[in-house]
Amino acid sequence: MSSSNPISIQEGLLKVPSIPLRDGMAHPAIAFGTYKVGVIPASASSAVAGDSSPEQRSAMDCVADALKTGYRALECAEFYGNEAEVGKAIAESGIPREELFLCSKVWTTTIERGAEAVRSQLKASLDALQTSYLDLYLIHWPVPVHHVSAYKTLIELKKEGLIKGIGVSNYAWEDYLELKAQPDIAREDLPLVNQIEINPFLYRPKTIANFEKEGVVMQSYRSLRDGKAMDDATLKSIAAEYPGRTVAQILGRWCVQHGFVYMPKSIKPERMMENANVLDFSLSEEHMKTLDGLTTADNLHKFFELYQKCVNRDTSKDGTKDGVKTYITID
Repeated sequence: MSSSNPISIQEGLLKVPSIPLRDGMAHPAIAFGTYKVGVIPASASSAVAGDSSPEQRSAMDCVADALKTGYRALECAEFYGNEAEVGKAIAESGIPREELFLCSKVWTTTIERGAEAVRSQLKASLDALQTSYLDLYLIHWPVPVHHVSAYKTLIELKKEGLIKGIGVSNYAWEDYLELKAQPDIAREDLPLVNQIEINPFLYRPKTIANFEKEGVVMQSYRSLRDGKAMDDATLKSIAAEYPGRTVAQILGRWCVQHGFVYMPKSIKPERMMENANVLDFSLSEEHMKTLDGLTTADNLHKFFELYQKCVNRDTSKDGTKDGVKTYITID
């Protein structure tokens, strides 16, 4: 149940627990996601569908508010198209670089173009974010044929001091095994994190357990399911048992309590505060089990279809299943 003396949001975030990574780095348990913050990428589903939502606030303003709220870990990406704005917010905040944890990802098109493109893109992201290094740099999608060589380029960039840690995103267990099978990728160079969608409606315990046994920390995107589950009857019923807590906070607490990196995003300062206020209460074992059981077979099937579509997204093979795995561990 809720603490009777809740800590302030900013104080809580500044003192957020850390999750140890395999190489000794400490990853903040809560990060601010910047996808669709200020910019909607051209191939994002909402852009393709002609999203008619009102014009957003700038990414600079949103990230500035997130930093004021107390977020110190920022989740970025080449694909998001807003790293320069994020960098401006960081620069104007005056927060020392060593107090920040910056993660970015290299996009499919760059991965397909090869090592020099990956190298150039990292330098572009560093320039945009106004920093000399990233705490984590991830392969955004396991592009068939190309993702292993791109990953090896990240290893070289780490040796050059431009990256502290390397990870992956949207990797199925079988994609990870491709990396692990490479004789020239040492154990210590295998991914530190895998960033995938994790929430009670897409909870894949077998996949998660496989990665965690390898010492890979799971970063959760769509932790709040893009706000599409706020009227779910089960979530509302559980929230009602924790006075003063919202459905968003139940989802966030579930994520934190499982030990995943929780990465909420919002363009509204009040939501940034609400989303982060998950550190001073716990969910009961019964409620955790109920939330764990909300993933349906249909949700897993839709996940697999999306995976097969996105690994070639925006590349020369976009719209095809060239090289795409016909089987992966989906649960």
